[in-house]
Amino acid sequence: MQPEELAKTIDHTLLRCEATSADVEVLCREAAEYHFAAVCLFPHYVSMAASLLKGTDVKTCTVISFPFGADTPRIKALAADEAVRRGADEVDVVINVSALLSGEVGLVRDELAGIVHAARVRGVNTGHGQVIVKAIIETCYLDDRYKRLACHICEQAGVDFVKTSTGVGSYGATVKDVELLRDCLDAGIGVKASGGIRTAADAERMIGAGAVRLGTSSGTSIMEELLA
Repeated sequence: MQPEELAKTIDHTLLRCEATSADVEVLCREAAEYHFAAVCLFPHYVSMAASLLKGTDVKTCTVISFPFGADTPRIKALAADEAVRRGADEVDVVINVSALLSGEVGLVRDELAGIVHAARVRGVNTGHGQVIVKAIIETCYLDDRYKRLACHICEQAGVDFVKTSTGVGSYGATVKDVELLRDCLDAGIGVKASGGIRTAADAERMIGAGAVRLGTSSGTSIMEELLA
């Protein structure tokens, strides 16, 4: 894969609690320089990022119910609506892992469907077009049976991507998990690998396993490595 092709798989990520507006400016400048797919940051900075990235080919992505996914369905849907209203092109929402492990399959499915609906309606109303919704299933807490069930729920809810991890769990993306998700999902749903992707070799392994998006805070160093 050519460096410019790999760059378009990267969601350049800044999800540190101590991140400042100055850090966001750097993030957006780097993303525009390397033509990354998107920046991924906290909702507080969505308007700022959308403004900084206007006129570039980089999308603005934010997280919903990060990192635990334990907010109520109404709050998560409202958060998605607000994020798009403020300029988000994409939202990465953490599923309710606790509810999934408790057998509340219908709740998890309906919650995700509500988030997809809220984001899409607001996207149309604000002229954004179709907003991309990525569901973070946090694979480190799920056995293979639950990973497959999570993929089935995500398909039913109408999400665009299933994402492996928040990056704050006990471990992040693995080749095995990416392969499993890719095998489980309909061809129209993408896989985003996230957590622990720090080198060009890491990125290439995840893409080789079937990921079409990569969440990483090491985007610039990966590109520098490829272009050296």
